Amino acid sequence: MPPLDASFAALADPTRRAILARLAEGEATVQDLARPFAISQPAVSRHLKVLEDAGLIET
Repeated sequence: MPPLDASFAALADPTRRAILARLAEGEATVQDLARPFAISQPAVSRHLKVLEDAGLIET
């Protein structure tokens, strides 16, 4: 998948957009990121992996 397509695909999900916005404020643990969304830590980890694969974050 071309990089721009991967970025747009990653940002298509509202939870990933919110996670990215939170990370723009500073570092956070997976637990910190999971709390406001009422989703599991493994689910947050999967979202982070998509963002990382798209080149939007570094872990």
